[in-house]
Amino acid sequence: MLYHLVYQVFDVRLAGSITFRAALASLCALVIGLVLGPWMIRRLREFQIGQVVRQDGPATHKAKSGTPTMGGLLILSSVFIPTLLLANLTDPYIWIAVLSTAAFGLIGFLDDYLKVARRSHHGLFARYKLLGQVVVGALVGVSLIYLASQEPAAYNTRLVFPFFKQWIPDLGWWYVPFAAFVLVSASNTMNLTDGLDGLAISVFAVSAVTFTALAYLMGHRELSEYLLFVRFPVGELTIFCGALVGASLGFLWWNSHPAEIFMGDVGSLALGGALGTVAILIKQELLLPIVGGVFVLEGLSVILQVGSFKLRGKRIFKMAPLHHHFELIGWAESKVVTRFLILAIIFALLSLATLKVR
Repeated sequence: MLYHLVYQVFDVRLAGSITFRAALASLCALVIGLVLGPWMIRRLREFQIGQVVRQDGPATHKAKSGTPTMGGLLILSSVFIPTLLLANLTDPYIWIAVLSTAAFGLIGFLDDYLKVARRSHHGLFARYKLLGQVVVGALVGVSLIYLASQEPAAYNTRLVFPFFKQWIPDLGWWYVPFAAFVLVSASNTMNLTDGLDGLAISVFAVSAVTFTALAYLMGHRELSEYLLFVRFPVGELTIFCGALVGASLGFLWWNSHPAEIFMGDVGSLALGGALGTVAILIKQELLLPIVGGVFVLEGLSVILQVGSFKLRGKRIFKMAPLHHHFELIGWAESKVVTRFLILAIIFALLSLATLKVR
């Protein structure tokens, strides 16, 4: 909104700069998170919207019961307000990213609401949650195929492989289930990572910074040509990603140990969906597992744990997801978070290194 007013009506050239607006979006999101945080925490306490801790979790987590949850509403407000104010709202990529994030957030909100209403850590039935995620993912895929059919220069259904510059197969309509798989995987692994104070949001912040850089590179004519990428007009997503970074830092202020608020599924599913959607829009779907390497490890730990127990009757880890395993072998919660954050930074650097190798 402000973009159209300042840039197109008053012809202020600086407002047209993507880097300026991305930095401003990040700063605005941070300020919104810091200013609205105390109010949100008070309101959640007044409505008695508190975290219900799983009974089979680490004993140290029992003290967290009752901590205000559904803080993802604060994150989403911090993301959407700067994006809608500073981004070019005629850009279809912005709307796909915003609506996809909001849809995943809605699924998470319903899950959180049922948990609070039932006073249980069980919310939506898993099959209904998964169905909702698949539907949203499929709608994103269909919208992109429609966009490609209307304007081939704006999008295509090819896959860009890390390390390879010639292998770019076209999936056609198979891109719809592929997009759904990417988004379901991203949202669920983010959800699994959300188990310790500051863990999920700090790791996400590193991934968001990485995708901010990638979105800018993909939308920049000279840089995208230098890196041998097929260029799409996705530069405006830099503003959305910048808002994700600022919102993450603003929420981390309140979510750091000991947490005053938890993001809940409304936050974790939305942020995972946002990350997956951006990866799809900038054609870096296959780089996402490297950027979000910590999320992948958390997801794999659950798959291996469940598979091993069902097939062999034995557990591989003391507890899954992986962060709980390290807690149970004696690592302090803050140490787990710090070391996982270091891993996230390493994965982010590796992902950026693949661009030059390619």
